[in-house]
Amino acid sequence: MMREISRYMGVPYALGRADKDGMDCSGYTMTVYKSSVGKSLPRTSSGQAKFGRSVKLSDLQFGDLLFFNTTGEEASHVGIYIGDDLFAHASVSQGVTISSLQSSYYEKRYEGARRIIEQPPAQ
Repeated sequence: MMREISRYMGVPYALGRADKDGMDCSGYTMTVYKSSVGKSLPRTSSGQAKFGRSVKLSDLQFGDLLFFNTTGEEASHVGIYIGDDLFAHASVSQGVTISSLQSSYYEKRYEGARRIIEQPPAQ
């Protein structure tokens, strides 16, 4: 899974897209999951937030989906937990990048996590 997470680093943000020329946050998570573990996710972050099972922040494992309220709407942003309080996501300002859960921006917008696959995927 880490190879797929890394493959798209630096791809610019593009709302509604999910390809090497541009992707939004849910397009990124959908693409990584499909290509790395063959799991189909819903197209939107709010749809993905209903998938899998809820996980506590203290129990996060590699591959869990993280959800944030960045627009005033629940689960308006999603990323993939990669360990050490870091997650990969498609940011409007930076494209596909890695950010820290401890950054003040994401820490106050964090809403929860979902485990899509029970066994952590090979990193």
